[in-house]
Amino acid sequence: MPDADLARLDAELVRRGLARSRAVAAEAITQGLVTVDGRPALKAALRVPVDAVIELAGADHYVSRGAHKLIAALDAFGVDPSGRVALDAGASTGGFTQVLLERGASRVFAVDVGHGQLVPEMQENPRVANLEGQNLRYLTRESPAFLGWAGELAASGWPSLVVGDLSFISLTQVLEPLAALAEPDADLVLLVKPQFEVGRGGVREGIVRDRAARHDAATSVLWVAWDLGLGALGIIDSPIPGGSGNREYLVHLRRGAPDPGELRAAVAGLG
Repeated sequence: MPDADLARLDAELVRRGLARSRAVAAEAITQGLVTVDGRPALKAALRVPVDAVIELAGADHYVSRGAHKLIAALDAFGVDPSGRVALDAGASTGGFTQVLLERGASRVFAVDVGHGQLVPEMQENPRVANLEGQNLRYLTRESPAFLGWAGELAASGWPSLVVGDLSFISLTQVLEPLAALAEPDADLVLLVKPQFEVGRGGVREGIVRDRAARHDAATSVLWVAWDLGLGALGIIDSPIPGGSGNREYLVHLRRGAPDPGELRAAVAGLG
């Protein structure tokens, strides 16, 4: 078939209106939600016929399926974003940001190391501050990214709710700066991705297959948080798998909360 009759799968999903952006399309593809002529397609760069039958399972109004992870966590932990200043760490296309807005957050600082990922719908929302191109490991209250918001932050306070879905970095490397950016009594609801915690030796074909290794990764994150003064209030399985089908977990941290030993049984019950 001539190249003119072929297109990248992620671009074709956007062209057909099945995804808001190529980043959203790529996420759906890696989650195994896309079929081409009835067969699963797992690569965003796959060249497909422009007249192929392409289907996307489970489509909804969220800009990212990751939104469902945060929804599950907020409900399970009883955390209400209403009226709160929030920070979305690793905002990407804006799935977590969208949930925070829909649940009444007064301001969301959407932080990501990348550029141009936040969908226009989120960028144009007056309650969203798009802080793209920011490495969370080095972000502080004095960083230039916050200079334009100094007056507002002085009046409203710093984020009392921090949520996060970060990739290609251990959560242990960003817990300290996240805690420093937040108010002392803030709630932190974060996604733990064992594939980025266990090291290369614990990952086979992109997946952490050993359940004990996944649990150890989660426990390690909780104890690092404890050393930073953040106790653990809860941990649950993510309702949907991560990239390549990885099991992921959501944790609820807060200063003054119990030490991670209190969650030993909860961790043991995780997938």
